[in-house]
Amino acid sequence: MESEQIIVRERLLQQDMYYKDHMIMKYTIKYPKFISEKYQSLAYKLNSLYRTKALMYERSNIMNLYQMAMVEYEYSVVNNFPIHQFEAYTDFFVTYNENCAVSLYFDQYEYAGGAHGLTVRYSDTWNLQKSKRIDLNELFPGRADYREYIIETIDLQIQNQIAKGEDYYFENYSQLVSENFKVNSFYLTPEGVVIYFQQYDIAPYSSGLPTFLIPYSQMGPIPPTCC
Repeated sequence: MESEQIIVRERLLQQDMYYKDHMIMKYTIKYPKFISEKYQSLAYKLNSLYRTKALMYERSNIMNLYQMAMVEYEYSVVNNFPIHQFEAYTDFFVTYNENCAVSLYFDQYEYAGGAHGLTVRYSDTWNLQKSKRIDLNELFPGRADYREYIIETIDLQIQNQIAKGEDYYFENYSQLVSENFKVNSFYLTPEGVVIYFQQYDIAPYSSGLPTFLIPYSQMGPIPPTCC
C-alpha cells in the first residue's frame, strides 16, 4: 500500500553580510523540499513555489534590510552609538502529514534594531490527491456559520485563559478577534485546526503569536480524508 504521506526535507539559504569589514547582518532562510513518487507532479510544483518564494525574499526583503543596516551602521559610528547587527530568520514547521494532506506554517523573523524583532507567520495546507490548497471552509462541511463558530470558540478559550491567569490579551480582545480573524491563518494538527493571530493583533508583544486549537468534532471541523 502506498503511503498517503509526502516526505519533506529542509533546504537552506544562509549568509553573513559585511560592510566595511564589520558583519552588520546575517540571515537564514529555511524552506521545504517535497519528495513523493505518488504525488510527483504536486511535489515538483510545491518545490518550485517555495524555492521561488525563498529566493524572492532573499533578493528583495533581505537586500532592503541590508541597505537599512548600512545606514544604521554609519549613523551609529558617527554618533558613537552601539552597533546593532540586523538579522532575518525564516523557518518552517510541518504540523500535519497524513490522510492525503500536508499542512505547514512559516515563521519569518526580522530584527532591524530597536528593542526586539518582529515575527510574521503564514501557512499552507495542501490536498495531495487534488493538487490544490485546502480552504478553511472545506473543513466545516455543512456549516455556513463556520466563521462565527470559530470566533465564539476562541472567545471562550480566551475567557478561560484569563480566568486562570495564564495569558494576557488586550482589553477589547473580543472585538479584535473578530476584526483580525483571517480565513487563511490556519494550519492542521492531528488534534484539530489551529487558528493563529499575528503579533499585536489581539495581545501585546510579550504574548507572542496567539494560537487556538479548534478540535475535530461532529459540530466543528473534520479532518481531511483520502477520497
